[in-house]
Amino acid sequence: MNQNQKKGKTALIVLTIICILLIGMSIVGSQMTGPITGFTGYIITPIQKGMNSLGAFLSGFSTNMTDAAALREENARLQAQVDTLTEENSKLVLNKEELDRLQELLSLKEQYSDYDTVGARVISKGSGNWFSSFTIDKGSNDGITTDCNVMAGAGLCGIVTAVGPNWARVRAIIDDNSNVSAMISTTSDTCIIAGNLRLIDEGTLSLVKLTDDNNHVHVGDKVVTSNISEKFLPGILIGYISELNNDSNNLTKSGTVNPAVDFKHLQEVLVIRTKKVYVAENADASQEVQTEAPDTTTLTAPRAEDAAAAAEASGEQNAEGGQQEGGEDTAGEGGAE
Repeated sequence: MNQNQKKGKTALIVLTIICILLIGMSIVGSQMTGPITGFTGYIITPIQKGMNSLGAFLSGFSTNMTDAAALREENARLQAQVDTLTEENSKLVLNKEELDRLQELLSLKEQYSDYDTVGARVISKGSGNWFSSFTIDKGSNDGITTDCNVMAGAGLCGIVTAVGPNWARVRAIIDDNSNVSAMISTTSDTCIIAGNLRLIDEGTLSLVKLTDDNNHVHVGDKVVTSNISEKFLPGILIGYISELNNDSNNLTKSGTVNPAVDFKHLQEVLVIRTKKVYVAENADASQEVQTEAPDTTTLTAPRAEDAAAAAEASGEQNAEGGQQEGGEDTAGEGGAE
């Protein structure tokens, strides 16, 4: 019993001593390691911050690179869609413009439904900005012959001058060699529409030798082909008077006409296969005019004595015409068709 008590006391004393030593070591250790811990934290903390920042940057950079690649792919896909839509839109615009032109041509065909017509496309033109002469993709295989009238836009465009099996050459009314016998639709006063490429630059045609004794013709009046024209069918719209002045002889008038056709952007035309038949009985008789199919077109020549009388009358007219202005003389030399 005494031995057990002694052992318990001894164990208690040992444990007490161990606790005291641990407490002492704890106090002494914290005082000795405090400066070392502070120094270590002062050095290591910035390094840890830098490493953390570097890690965050690398992580963000990797993410950005992935996002950039995805964005480039998306941008390429969207650009392809834009290109496709742009191409489709261009085609739709072109189709709409062509549809508008064809509808305009159809309206012209319906307006002149009494005539046998065929549509054609312009495939080439002469030099310069204007379609003063051009070639179409229809010819004799389609019933087209020389002197067939050609329309476009809202009225008269020109006349066929040469024909092949699948092509035809057209001289426009703006050509310098063109003279069209015309009249004012409201009064039937006759005049000549003379081609003038310099004047068409201003968007007008030349009107000469207008007989308007009663001063009934005004700016804005409609000008159409005359019923006494040798080659042009009557009543086809040429344009509208934009300017009118008295000639120096005080007998006729001259001016300008706004054409019914855009001679700078011709693409499709309407060829009238019905042709005019001009019959001249004699120089003094009235001229008989009628329309027939192209293959029956004829031109009856006057008798010799009548031709001589006509030549004499023409000489007198030319002598009088010498007193007129230069623009009128130019139109007179070619002769109205």
